[in-house]
Amino acid sequence: MEVVETHETRRRVTARLALLVLVIILGGIGADGWPFSGSGKMNGFELGSASIPVDEIRRGGPPRDGIPSIDDPKFISVEEADDFLRDDELVLTIERDGDARAYPRRILEQHEIVNDSVAGDPLAITYCPLCGTGMVFARELKGRVFQFGVSGLLYNSDVLMYDRQTESLWSQLAAESVSGEMVGTPLSWLPSRMLRWGSWKLQHPDGRVLSRDTGHRRNYARKPYANYYRSQRTMFPVDRHREDLETKEWVYGVVVNGQAKAYRRRALPGGRRVSDTVGGQKVLIRFDPESLELEVKNAESGEEIPNTPAYWFAWQAFHPETEVFGAEVEEGS
Repeated sequence: MEVVETHETRRRVTARLALLVLVIILGGIGADGWPFSGSGKMNGFELGSASIPVDEIRRGGPPRDGIPSIDDPKFISVEEADDFLRDDELVLTIERDGDARAYPRRILEQHEIVNDSVAGDPLAITYCPLCGTGMVFARELKGRVFQFGVSGLLYNSDVLMYDRQTESLWSQLAAESVSGEMVGTPLSWLPSRMLRWGSWKLQHPDGRVLSRDTGHRRNYARKPYANYYRSQRTMFPVDRHREDLETKEWVYGVVVNGQAKAYRRRALPGGRRVSDTVGGQKVLIRFDPESLELEVKNAESGEEIPNTPAYWFAWQAFHPETEVFGAEVEEGS
């Protein structure tokens, strides 16, 4: 009888510990191990000034900097990168003043932020695997150059970045600071494109590619999000404002004059320019279904307008009033 009681006690303790770990991972417990009360800290970040509901901020699992940003990026040639990248792999790309760079998604998945400088401009190259969003921001704000890291926190399943100068938190998809000294400060979202490696390398044979020599011990052959990408489920709760599309349908999001618009990938005509209007501005869009590259330009000035691929759940969570291009297209078409 004594042995049975000991075994049962251990079983109950183990079950309670497992439940506690699960709740912590899902973000239901505050920094001190108790339900978060709306003040104090999470992962060491002050949330008293937060502009978002603090009870909707979740721990993603790894602690602050548990997903390490790349702060001293090294680059290799297209020829060298072709030895380890497949033609169908995605790369987040940017070009400024003739300096074309590609950041392989397989590397970004394990770092999420690259603090880089392109053509002399300090930039943050960001990728959120849970939302599928790749966005590039200027790191110079209000006359200061900021360096960004991964906070280990999420809001609406999207990465919350932090800056190492003020420890303010920044939302990638909201493109602004959501707590700390910089709260309410917008980020300058810059044009970039996500497309397949095989297409980019043909367009930019002299381009430069982020190296696997990141300063961190990582296996970049791993595919940590492979099952997530195939699933229609999300990992964390998100605000559900709109049920227009399937949870993880792919869209491309743009914001013009404060108006958001989602372009359904399956509804975009391939190989030709299409005129549209967003926020009262005429735009020209061109989509290549082979490379998955989307180009959006101001129809009058020719200036490129930033866009990001995103799962529908993520885009609608941050842009509940978003317009939808191709809303009439049936599922499976």
